[in-house]
Amino acid sequence: MTRTAAPVDGGSPEVTGPSASPLPKGRPEPLQESALRRRWQLARWILDPTGYLREKLRHGEESFQVSVLGDFMGGGSVFLLTEPKAIQALMSRDTGSEFSSPGELNLILAPLLGVRNTILLSGVAHRHRRQLVMPRFHGEHLQNYGRVIERITRQEMASWPQEGVISVREAMQRISMGVILEVVFGLEQQDRHGELESLLTRRLAMTATPLTSAVLFFPWLQKDFGPLSPGHRINHLAAQTDALLYAMIAERRAQPLGDRLDVLSMLLEARDEAGEPLSDVDVRDELITLLVAGHETTATALTSALYWLHRTPHALERLRSELEAAGAGADPLKLPYLTAVGQEALRLHPVVMLSFARQVETPVEIAGQCYEPGDLLMACIYLLHQRPDLYPEPQSFRPERFLERQFSPYEYMPFGAGVRRCVGAALAQMELKIVLATILGEMDFASANPRAVPQARRGVTLGHGAPVRLRRLPRQRAAVPAPAP
Repeated sequence: MTRTAAPVDGGSPEVTGPSASPLPKGRPEPLQESALRRRWQLARWILDPTGYLREKLRHGEESFQVSVLGDFMGGGSVFLLTEPKAIQALMSRDTGSEFSSPGELNLILAPLLGVRNTILLSGVAHRHRRQLVMPRFHGEHLQNYGRVIERITRQEMASWPQEGVISVREAMQRISMGVILEVVFGLEQQDRHGELESLLTRRLAMTATPLTSAVLFFPWLQKDFGPLSPGHRINHLAAQTDALLYAMIAERRAQPLGDRLDVLSMLLEARDEAGEPLSDVDVRDELITLLVAGHETTATALTSALYWLHRTPHALERLRSELEAAGAGADPLKLPYLTAVGQEALRLHPVVMLSFARQVETPVEIAGQCYEPGDLLMACIYLLHQRPDLYPEPQSFRPERFLERQFSPYEYMPFGAGVRRCVGAALAQMELKIVLATILGEMDFASANPRAVPQARRGVTLGHGAPVRLRRLPRQRAAVPAPAP
């Protein structure tokens, strides 16, 4: 397989292969499913998404149609792709005449995020908003955020008992929430910080299990049928959150912004594609989007990394040895095994199972299959990361695989690809490394889970089916400070 350079987290090659061709050769047979079977498939997708997908993997299907997703995207035919060359053909052409990436295909997220944000905007508006937001998550801004991440991590660590069990997800949520509130909202530890953290945590917890996640898939559950209905609780929390956010926006508009570095201040200074200031609704929707995307996903990734490290003794020992050898003052972003640990955690447990959908605009053929205008194609990140031809023993936690070879952006894509790649990917990867280095450089733990913790749906993301717990142990070696860059 011939490769050319394409940077991903420090550099990775790009798969070269056949691009999309306008010469269709064969169309997948349309699904013939009864209404009862469609309901059963939807229930499986909501309650057991990885089981639903693994069934396709067992059948050896590299692209397949799924009926359960079309209902949430305007009724079009939806196909999932799992082969790297096919994914490359799709993602490398998603701004041209063959494929588009309409934001309205993501309307399932509107009840949580609103519609005036990077995820749901389309075309010129999406491109302009993306160009506006991305600089805050790159370059010198990241260096400033690194110091914030280490400080917030140490504040959280100081609250842990000398001995006892720690709920990893809850601890990682507090860290990631603190980072987002300071980086995005410009809030340090103060009254508004605690109030907003409480509201947002409660709101996100409304879809924290596979069963409660059903509210996202059935709009009628979002209606207010009285105080005991989920719709009432969701709408009540949303109203409280919005009132606080709009009050913060109004206060910040009335203040001189000066040289503030937070994303909220940047949004208030920005102009849209028509040269007009962003409305309060635009600012609110973008803030919520960055919070959900940056908080939920990073907390899950950190939880997964700590879970797998403490179930894989040789990996934990190798990482501790690397941290100890690096010593005080080392830049955690430049430690190769630490980087590999984060990559492997996101491979084995991709927080987002599917890419955003691309819409076919002209008859096109990918990997021998023809797709027609209106068809919707998505990369299945979960199954891509489970391919044994790319990742031998794919169910094993083995960070060494990322030191032994490089993977292209279409073989390893925890943050998506193309025009809808996560704008905060660099921040998330940096946070993962700094938090792990800071915690494991100073504290020892053992797994407190007697059994394996399964993967499970958490809203539209992939979370854990049971609490991940670690038992803190007396320190067995000298602490290794892990200052942020």
